[in-house]
Amino acid sequence: MTPTTIEMIGTALFVVAILHTFSTAFFEHLAHTRPAHAGLWHLLGEVEVVFGFWALVLIAVMFVTDGPAAATHYLDSRNFTEPLFVFAIMVIAGTRPILHAATSGVRLLSTALPLPHNLSAYFTILTLVPLLGSFITEPAAMTLAALMLRDRFFRNGLSKPLRYATLGVLFVNVSIGGTLTPFAAPPVLMVAGTWNWDFPFMMGNFGWKAAVVVVVNALAAALLFRRELCRISAEGRETAHGRVPFTMVVLHLVFLGLVVLFAHHPVMFLGVFLFFLGVAQAYERHQDRLILREGLLVGFFLAGLVVMGGQQQWWLQPILLSMSNDAVFFGATILTAFTDNAALTYLGSLVEGLSDGFKYALVAGAVTGGGLTIIANAPNPAGVAMLRGHFEDESINPLGLFLGALPPTILAALGFWCL
Repeated sequence: MTPTTIEMIGTALFVVAILHTFSTAFFEHLAHTRPAHAGLWHLLGEVEVVFGFWALVLIAVMFVTDGPAAATHYLDSRNFTEPLFVFAIMVIAGTRPILHAATSGVRLLSTALPLPHNLSAYFTILTLVPLLGSFITEPAAMTLAALMLRDRFFRNGLSKPLRYATLGVLFVNVSIGGTLTPFAAPPVLMVAGTWNWDFPFMMGNFGWKAAVVVVVNALAAALLFRRELCRISAEGRETAHGRVPFTMVVLHLVFLGLVVLFAHHPVMFLGVFLFFLGVAQAYERHQDRLILREGLLVGFFLAGLVVMGGQQQWWLQPILLSMSNDAVFFGATILTAFTDNAALTYLGSLVEGLSDGFKYALVAGAVTGGGLTIIANAPNPAGVAMLRGHFEDESINPLGLFLGALPPTILAALGFWCL
């Protein structure tokens, strides 16, 4: 496949954006050492801004090389439903009533486990919530799990190894935990309709394996850091904010359910979201600060990834199609770290005549590698937005994340390929 000029430029800018993603800590350092332009350095140090910024550069270049009509047509041809959905679901999932319901469920389950209180809570958050993502979608699960981990553990000052290990397990478990159903994980959603993957198929081929790996990953992290976890003070969120009326919890769950139900129809779920904003304003006493800024930044990040990813098909698709089943599993796991895993499976869905083994290997590899980097899986930026304030310079080190996610990724690979 011979690339066009704009495709080559788009790929070059995509590489620059990836390098920029790994360099945000450098820009944050400049913001502190070069105060004259601190605002600009802070902007470039926001990991959620990176792909949106370079997408803007790409469109500007397209305006010059191909003309305004071609650039406008390209933007019109992109599907921005996912960034809009992630924004809406993040804000609703991050409200006090939803957190109250999720915390109550975690507390109920954790008390039944034969583990010390903190260990059982840590284990339950990293298992129950990611698996719940198969039904409330992965972005909602990521937001809930990250907020619960932040309020219960991260705010108490965790050691650096525990912070990155927790982040790695969270990202990997959310990535694979959404595979129990055909509609919750973005890489599965891209192919489920085309390949006729229904609920029984997902449970029989992916779901039970994912559940086993999620449990093993969370239990391994809990036991490895059991001494530090047991020393943490466990003050409940409700003691600081008060209880939430049952009717408000039910109402917010209805809003959450409607947004999930209409996840493929932006006019519908955005209408539900606007109505939710009105209710949240009317009952402000039952709310914490809505995470609108964090949600918008994550949506901006994903929208930039959609724009940039549209220029990568010329080199991604030939690489994938040249691989055997075994090679595509490990190749997809690695490639996912550098491009959104849903983009890989979407390219696979465009090809006719793929074997069942190739389809399984492609999707399994895509979800396995979904925790290795911030850009590997669409919900990851939501977790970063919730937790980065508890890392040095409010920036998550890419190498630290990779090393924290590598052990659970290896276990996920063994689970999907050997079980």
